[in-house]
Amino acid sequence: MASEKETIKIVSDKYRQFLHEDQAAAAGTIQWRHGDPPSYESVNKLFEQGRTKVWPEGSLEETVQNAIKSWEMELSHKTRIKDFRTINPEKFKLFVNGRDGLSAEETLKVGSYNALLKSSMPDEFKYYKADEETFESSHNAFRSAFPRGFAWEVINVYTGPPVVTYKFRHWGFFEGPFKGHAPTGQMVQFYGLGILKVDESLRAEDVEVYYDPTELFGELLKGPTISESNVEHH
Repeated sequence: MASEKETIKIVSDKYRQFLHEDQAAAAGTIQWRHGDPPSYESVNKLFEQGRTKVWPEGSLEETVQNAIKSWEMELSHKTRIKDFRTINPEKFKLFVNGRDGLSAEETLKVGSYNALLKSSMPDEFKYYKADEETFESSHNAFRSAFPRGFAWEVINVYTGPPVVTYKFRHWGFFEGPFKGHAPTGQMVQFYGLGILKVDESLRAEDVEVYYDPTELFGELLKGPTISESNVEHH
């Protein structure tokens, strides 16, 4: 068994400071979805190789970028809202493309992908049916499609706290199967805008995200369809 010091070294992450701090201070009291704190080594490498902006240390842009990476980490890997440090759980709401807001517990239950990809289109036209996906199935689908991870960066910050307005970019390389479609090996990316309302402790209260999901799925559905047997042996 690794010592506490060795464990902290493994999970330390310069873009998600709570990974290190949680492990050092909480000493195992936090419930992680997969048993242990996650490693972002692969996606951090993708981020550093492909980012278009390198923000000065301590800048507003770097602070916003790291805060949202930390929030995404907690949402994806912690199982109890009481363990979250990046949000105000009593006030938190997530709004995507103008739809009704999701509470902290609702967002945690469905997962970040399902929350961001829910659509009001008729079922026959949906390329992704968020209502039929679970937290795990949605994450498995995108981990399969983007084996090196799905990187995220802040492109610009237009206003600072308490209401932060920013532009972001999301990208990855389609190198694994997605929902019966073979990978193309090409980069998939999209841009969007976010509005983040924070409290005096810089914890998120309202998060609004606006983007066009067809930029994502247009690339993922380009791959030729493959049978289940081919998917399993890819």
